[in-house]
Amino acid sequence: MNYPFNVRVYGLMMDDQQNILISDEEEFGFRFSKFPGGGLEYGEGLLDGLIREFKEECDAEIEVLEHFYTTDFFIKSVFNDSQVISVYYLVKPLNVLKLNFKSQAFDFDQTGDIKQAFRWKYLPDLSLEELTFPTDQKVLELLKLKSF
Repeated sequence: MNYPFNVRVYGLMMDDQQNILISDEEEFGFRFSKFPGGGLEYGEGLLDGLIREFKEECDAEIEVLEHFYTTDFFIKSVFNDSQVISVYYLVKPLNVLKLNFKSQAFDFDQTGDIKQAFRWKYLPDLSLEELTFPTDQKVLELLKLKSF
């Protein structure tokens, strides 16, 4: 029997006003909001994967500050039959982000089957329902317990 694992790595980026960066995405009609990051590629370490994801998605160089959370419960992928293991790090940008920030969810500039947009959301106002995946929701609960 084969039990596939899907390792994901995410960055929690906040500004000085307690706004956190959210990625709104659509893939083939399925919309979701999450923290920036994505899947680890074979042969890649967690930090290398996180740095690559921010470069690809945000055209941003980041500094990884510290580990924040690793999935500690079972979660099945909504995309396939794999078990998802997600690792979250606190990160900060090394340069000013040059993204077209949006004020509302799913305000895409692109067309096609895969779309992505970024927005800042004030952490105390971010609700669990605004994040699609259970692991991101757990991380949000933990973030709200931590004082920044």
